[in-house]
Amino acid sequence: MSKSSSISKVVRKQASSGKVDFVPPVVLNETSQSLLQAIGWFIPHSDRTGFSVKLEGFKGGKGRPLVEDKLKSLTLTEEATLQLFKYLQTHLPLAQQSEAGEFILIKVANGAVDLTGHDPQSLVGALTKVLSHSELVEHLASTELTQELTVALRGSIRLNEMRSAVAELRSSLGRRESAEQVYQAWCEKHCWAFGNAYVVRDEVRSITTGDNIDLMLPNVIAGYRDIVELKRPDMDVLLYDKAHKNFYFSADVSKALGQCHRYLDMLHEFAARGLLDHKEVVAYHPRATIVIGRSHDWSDEQQRALHGLNRRMHGITVMTYDHLLAQGERLLEVMSPAAGQETGAVAATELDDDIPW
Repeated sequence: MSKSSSISKVVRKQASSGKVDFVPPVVLNETSQSLLQAIGWFIPHSDRTGFSVKLEGFKGGKGRPLVEDKLKSLTLTEEATLQLFKYLQTHLPLAQQSEAGEFILIKVANGAVDLTGHDPQSLVGALTKVLSHSELVEHLASTELTQELTVALRGSIRLNEMRSAVAELRSSLGRRESAEQVYQAWCEKHCWAFGNAYVVRDEVRSITTGDNIDLMLPNVIAGYRDIVELKRPDMDVLLYDKAHKNFYFSADVSKALGQCHRYLDMLHEFAARGLLDHKEVVAYHPRATIVIGRSHDWSDEQQRALHGLNRRMHGITVMTYDHLLAQGERLLEVMSPAAGQETGAVAATELDDDIPW
């Protein structure tokens, strides 16, 4: 029989006592003066047949016959035999590794994987790193994935894209980037940050001749359009009136409010049943969001003032880029695997219905 064959002959014999069976011994080590062999015994029980191994040591040599060396003989219980088997099975593959470290051994047989005893999170982390190898990525692209894996990977990819987007916005604000075009591009690509009701944006920006808005977002539930007006993050949002002891909107915010007021009127008038050249774009009682300035160093009093001013306006909300970042981070937190489904559903609703500023 060739060494490459996966078929081998195994013999089970009955002992002379007739009470137990055994398998022929295998020599583990042999010298000119000693020999060590292992022999397996099948021990019948009332409900099953147990298996144990006896290690037998012999001494002799130089013309003398081999005799058993009691000091070098040991009988392993069934439990000990299984422990030794598992130990060899899990640790022998490490001999193929050139470096020390932590390893995860996964048993695969006929395409099925036994994950018993493994931490799922550790397995996913290890497998992700393995599948990231270039030679495996090529094969992965041509492999048909299960529906469950496809859904999981799609969700993971989406979550990773959201993390990258939030990190990008945080970085832009951290280095005090003030170019409106930078944030325009970010918001166009990541309109989900304005709430879970918005997942895509319209390519259409022109309402009427001369009226171009920054972003038009279709609500996923009703399909009606809302608008977003972007201003620079280095603009003032609130000013303080010492005489009357209250905060009020800056001139830049006031201009943006007037601008949005016109856009909302035009949009409601010309798109109530669809824009002239884009009947699919319908805006019925649209709302507007103005993103302007920073609030990372605001006091609680300033946050409360903006919240109050927003509550007293109808159809228009003013938020800062730090609020947009916080909203993106919150939505990311809700969608992360660690968040419970019930908590996530409640929190996602809060993002739309209970704006904290």
